[in-house]
Amino acid sequence: MACSVKNLGSYKVAWMHFEQSAILTVHNHVITRNPRISVTHDKHDKHKTWFLHISNVQEEDKGRYMCQINTVTAKTQFGYLHVVVPPNIDDSLSSSDVIVREGSNVTLKCRATGSPTPTVKWKRDDNSKIAINRSLNVLEWEGNSIEITKISRLDMGAYLCIASNGVPPTVSKRIKVSVDCKYTQHDDNLHANAFTIPFAPRRDTRLLPIVGRMSLWCNCLN
Repeated sequence: MACSVKNLGSYKVAWMHFEQSAILTVHNHVITRNPRISVTHDKHDKHKTWFLHISNVQEEDKGRYMCQINTVTAKTQFGYLHVVVPPNIDDSLSSSDVIVREGSNVTLKCRATGSPTPTVKWKRDDNSKIAINRSLNVLEWEGNSIEITKISRLDMGAYLCIASNGVPPTVSKRIKVSVDCKYTQHDDNLHANAFTIPFAPRRDTRLLPIVGRMSLWCNCLN
């Protein structure tokens, strides 16, 4: 950042970070303990331009910077530093591979950081449509989370969370959704019904035999 001064005389130029209320440099001296800050000026320039240098810029460096001359009534000039940060997906706050029962609801989450704030979009890995519910099927969904209601075996597969903010590179996370389905038997004349197996608990000296019914759940296959 540059600050040009005419007729400086014996006055001195200081640089400050306005939001942090921090004096960074005064004349040729660096005041801050931040090792990434330095200051130079062109002695041969009649306007005496003072340059504030920030190496290895971080997101915390963004904000208003003030060039000030220590006259009786201080003369100031402001500049704003915008810092862009590529998107990053926080795995600890995002969903991982999941197994759900057919007919239940599942919510997938994707937390992305960056500057500007990233946009998060969802797609299926095979580019097929996402069945949000029975009446809404989309190729793409925008938002930090996506809820699929009454999931079926047709919804199983890999889902991609894609984060972008105009600062390359775009990043993505692959989340595999597996569906456990009730095992079904088919009859040529009847609709598929839940397949159940009768079972009898082992005899116990304190309990009478009880006959019950048990449903089998297994991982679905498309």
